[in-house]
Parts: sequence; C-alpha cells; structure tokens
Amino acid sequence: METVLENLPEGVRRVTEALAAAGHPHVPVMLDDAARTAAQAAEALGIEVGQIAKSIIFKRKADEVAVLVITSGDRRVDEKKVAALVGKIGRADAEFVKAKTGFSIGGVSPVAHVDRSVTLIDRELYRFDEIWAAAGHPHGVFKLAPVDLERLTDAPVADVVEAPSP
Repeated sequence: METVLENLPEGVRRVTEALAAAGHPHVPVMLDDAARTAAQAAEALGIEVGQIAKSIIFKRKADEVAVLVITSGDRRVDEKKVAALVGKIGRADAEFVKAKTGFSIGGVSPVAHVDRSVTLIDRELYRFDEIWAAAGHPHGVFKLAPVDLERLTDAPVADVVEAPSP
C-alpha cells in the first residue's frame, strides 16, 4: 500500500490515511479527468449531481476560522442559514481555503483538513444512500453514505441550502 500511496498527490494521501484511520471501507479513486464541479464529478462517476457531496468553505468573520458546508451537488448553500448557525461568514478566497484546509478549490475533501473547520452537513444529502466526496485533489473522489460523513467529520446535519426551484 505504501507504494500506491507514494504515487498519489499529497492531498489524496492525507485523505486516504484519514479514511483508513477511521476504518472507512472505501479508498479514494482517481478519475481520468478533473472533477472540479459537481456536474463534472457526477458525469465521470455516472451518478446524479445530487450524489456529489460538495465541500464549500466560508470564512467566519469573528475569528477567521474556516466554515465547511458539505452540501448536495444539486443544491446552493444559503449563507444566511449558515450564518444563523455559526455566526457571520464571508467568502473565502483560494489562498484562505488552501491555508486552512490544505486543499485547493476543486478538490477540498470533507476530511483531513490541516486546521479544524467548523463543519455543517446538508440534510439534503440524505436523499441518497450513496454519495461521493472530493478526496483532496480535482481528480480524487471517495464513496460513502451520508451517515459516514457524520461519523468522519463529527459534524451536525442542518438545513443549510436554498429551497429547490420548482
């Protein structure tokens, strides 16, 4: 396994090690093409866009802590709902995301951040038995169930998205 890990990008190695340490049964897989968006990832995996667990990072204004919202790929985060739960938030630029998580935008995993993030899980992910999340690189993803996400992140499930369009 060490040889396989050596060939992976650093972020994917970190995610692989975190998943193994947590006893998660699924290892990250590397896609042929980048999956920087939920639509790209879903197409590459042959699944619904909603099954992609997007990791969206905000900056909490009070203390500059990263706020990770893990949402269903077919939903948009409602920043007012998030702020009501964690305090005022603002947009996070690429430099902030990389510094706080250790990952670049387009490959932010819900696990193995370099600094602990305040994390919220979108309840809309529970529409699906199987979901996929970024594994620390735009080509890396891993399979899990919504309940696994709770266990791996120790985060609460909340209503954090805009109402779907009719």
